[in-house]
Amino acid sequence: MSEFSEPAKAEHAERPRLEMPPPAQEEIGGAPATPSDVSAFLARRTEVTRSDHEAFQTYLREKQAHALAARAKAAPVTEQDREPAFTRRNMFKIAAATAVVGETAALGYHAVQGGALDGVLGGVLGGSGPGQSAGGAVVAQAQSAPIARELVESRANFDGRSLGKWVAVLPTKMGGGAYALDLNTNRVMASIWYWNYGDFNPIAHHLCAFPSADPYNGFEFINSTQGGKNSLIYGIPTNIVEPAPGFNIYRVRFDGAQMQLLENVSEATGLGLGVHVTVNPKDAQSYFVTDGQKDIAACFDRTTSRVKAALKFDWVANSTRLDRAWQDGGVLKISKIYPDAATGKYDYLGTKGQKIEWEMVPMGELFVEEGTLPGDDPMGLSGADGTIWHPTGRWAATVVRLCGGIAILDAENNFEPVAFLQFNTASQDQYEVAKIDKDHWEVTFDKIHSPGHEIGFSPDGRYLCMMNNLRENNCSVFSTQDPDPRKWKKIAHVEDPLWRGKYPNPFHMVFSLDSRTLYLSVLHPSPAASGIMVVDTDTWTIRKEIQGIGPDLQTPAITYDGKYVVVPFSGFQRLSSGIAVIETATDTLIGILPSTGGHHDCVIVPTEMAHMKHTRSCTL
Repeated sequence: MSEFSEPAKAEHAERPRLEMPPPAQEEIGGAPATPSDVSAFLARRTEVTRSDHEAFQTYLREKQAHALAARAKAAPVTEQDREPAFTRRNMFKIAAATAVVGETAALGYHAVQGGALDGVLGGVLGGSGPGQSAGGAVVAQAQSAPIARELVESRANFDGRSLGKWVAVLPTKMGGGAYALDLNTNRVMASIWYWNYGDFNPIAHHLCAFPSADPYNGFEFINSTQGGKNSLIYGIPTNIVEPAPGFNIYRVRFDGAQMQLLENVSEATGLGLGVHVTVNPKDAQSYFVTDGQKDIAACFDRTTSRVKAALKFDWVANSTRLDRAWQDGGVLKISKIYPDAATGKYDYLGTKGQKIEWEMVPMGELFVEEGTLPGDDPMGLSGADGTIWHPTGRWAATVVRLCGGIAILDAENNFEPVAFLQFNTASQDQYEVAKIDKDHWEVTFDKIHSPGHEIGFSPDGRYLCMMNNLRENNCSVFSTQDPDPRKWKKIAHVEDPLWRGKYPNPFHMVFSLDSRTLYLSVLHPSPAASGIMVVDTDTWTIRKEIQGIGPDLQTPAITYDGKYVVVPFSGFQRLSSGIAVIETATDTLIGILPSTGGHHDCVIVPTEMAHMKHTRSCTL
């Protein structure tokens, strides 16, 4: 029987989603009604963060109420056991046991030594399994099946345990470089710092590694870096007023002793792109780099660095109001772009071509709508910032964040767009891709319900997931078993019944080797500690929540023997940092590896081509 009563279910279903209200605006064309700068953005972000924390406290109280209700059903409560709901002591336990920001301070798991909620968080949501349609697909609703909510011991250490002979590579974000970590010994093998090469704004963002039979003696990886005003948006004290342009793509090799910069691919091609990097899992001879400030996705040849194809994603809104520019629908225009015939290079180095002056940070898409994220063309922004590959390499898929969906590209036909999948709960499954001519395509939307973010194919190629963020708060799932992507169908939405508004928010992902389990990093409002959701892909229900791992939990990676999932946290600056290790046999956190902080990605070097389908190439 479900722990939710029917009135509680109705109340949960009717509860409005938290949205950032936009300021009053005039009818405008291609720019915000009023100018904005970094200071205004930081002030607004602080205001929104405060609002997020307040909303999150409501989530905590509801969660506590359901936990205590479950405890009361399990055993009668005596007067001796009874505690007031919101004493200082009890509120401390609540905040610590869910690892979120308290009303006046950040409270962590180190404070919990067997509080009142220990042992009662598991099985809070009792009841039957998810609803099933006639065809057996999981329906789009919050689940009613039990979710085990595990309390994490923050003092968990690793005691020298080996994770196997694997090498993990992590970018250092504001540190301006990357390093390789031997998971067998937990020692750093080598590092590289792009400052040494004359890049004075090298925000090392995402990377992906090529296969190497013996990574200890050599491997190669691609690291994208951001630049421009991205260095100013975290509120870190600085004397820098005009940051260097940045936006470089570095090809790096570890030779068994040190890391060497082989090439700045941006200089060679004229394409300065700074977000997701994914290597073709079919042969590892090409890779995509996609940038959401410029809305450009480009596929590069590994050997020659030649651009095999470059696509630009531009938005033309139905509304002239910035705050309605995406919700009221419009046209997504996809275009092939080409280098200058005389120079053979594109003209997108540094900050050239960027529509907004800094990135949409996680859960930051609505800053564009309200005009606090300035730029030359915010109305034309689509947020195309990542391209993944189908595990076979047959298809590529570019996430278009502000459209809440994915453009499917034909990798065997010069990456021509063939389908657009829409992941919002209330939307249709697909929107038609109309071919205008050999280099132009259009997708017309009647409305867009919510932005989306990260995407990923399961290793067996049967499923494609996308995180619906902000106005929705779930992981949406398509069946991709049909060989024709125009026939792929939406089959499920993974959602915790207690999730509300923006947080907790599903974010990055990785699948188990057999595709039977999906691990989702779930963000809580920073500096609160985030966690991992363990999802059963047979039923698309949440099996377990590992709470309170660390702030800003980022991209998970799985060792290629399938035994461990490693997840860096503190992907942004100045907070507690580490690399969480989850043992897949029991889905428990077994320890925290040391980390110097700032990571936004983690890639384990593949040792054979078959490993590529489990890398950052197929999931973001």
